[in-house]
Amino acid sequence: MSKTTLAGTTNPMRYFERRTRILIGIALAATILSSILDLTGLGGGGVLLFIVSAVALAVLAALVGEGTDQLGAHLGPGATGVLQAALGNLPELFVSIFALRAGLVAVVQAALIGSILGNSLLVLGLAMLVGGLRHGTQKFGAETPRMVATLTLLAVAALAVPTLAHDLHTPAGNHIEGLSVACAVVVLVVFIVSIPFSFRGGQTAIPSEVTEEQEIAWPLWLAIVVLALAGIGAAAVSEWFVSALTPAMATLHLSQAFTGLVIVALAGNAVEHAVGIQLAARNKMDYALSVVLNSSLQIALALIPALVLLSFVIGGAHLTLVLPPLLVVAVGLAATLGAIITYDGESTWLEGAALIGLYCVIAAAFWWG
Repeated sequence: MSKTTLAGTTNPMRYFERRTRILIGIALAATILSSILDLTGLGGGGVLLFIVSAVALAVLAALVGEGTDQLGAHLGPGATGVLQAALGNLPELFVSIFALRAGLVAVVQAALIGSILGNSLLVLGLAMLVGGLRHGTQKFGAETPRMVATLTLLAVAALAVPTLAHDLHTPAGNHIEGLSVACAVVVLVVFIVSIPFSFRGGQTAIPSEVTEEQEIAWPLWLAIVVLALAGIGAAAVSEWFVSALTPAMATLHLSQAFTGLVIVALAGNAVEHAVGIQLAARNKMDYALSVVLNSSLQIALALIPALVLLSFVIGGAHLTLVLPPLLVVAVGLAATLGAIITYDGESTWLEGAALIGLYCVIAAAFWWG
């Protein structure tokens, strides 16, 4: 069906592919069921509400991603990267805000680091594994991964310095909130400076072929409506999800660290970033790397420092950049291994297996808390 024909239709569902219709159906069903479970108090100690709301969050995150891509496609490939930075992590933002207001700082810290690890280790590892098994050694431009690695290491440093200052009892350790705010502002400034690169299709931008491969199927108004409704739904479900976190963790005997690092992080990213694996399977490793690595970069450079600043005005617990040392080491190892693997512009299935292996080792280390 051509754009002209589509433009003349009155049924918005005709604009959606089969996959999008399925996602919308699942999102509606899971959101309605979550609201019922929350209102009635049913759900076996919060476990059922926890599971259903996690599914709703994952699907809503995917719809936010699709709406952002479609909106960016109307504005140009450079703007897509900027929009993804601003809107692509809405579910993680809402979950973190409600969790901070509930005092679950450990969950928020672990979830933010878990989102970075889930993308840069698990999703990227699966992409390299699938692509390598299908196509052998895959080549890609190394310039973008190198720039992402550099900026990610800056974000790691912004986490490591306050943590070390606190744990080593330096003079700055007595002013940890002020130091966290200062580091957050610096990282945000670097992120803002990188935005013009995205508008020019520069090193941190999503490659234009990713958006140009598919015809713009949605009119501008529909992209805005879908994005707004998915964002509102994510905000509502996030509150129910957080309200079920504590009782579900107690019932399932899960630690805050493992719940945040693995379960909460994957709930906000699993469906959305399957596209990276699909691109690698189609031997489009440049685009797969850009999609996956940009997502990690947006969390490290934008979402984490933004939440640090927001936590001082939204009420509830304050989020600082003092993390458990093992979390800082984990994200540092992920950034280092990712940089080494992508530096030469080639990837193999074995390198993908190494990334997945590191993710499993880190997850296992947090199983007990």
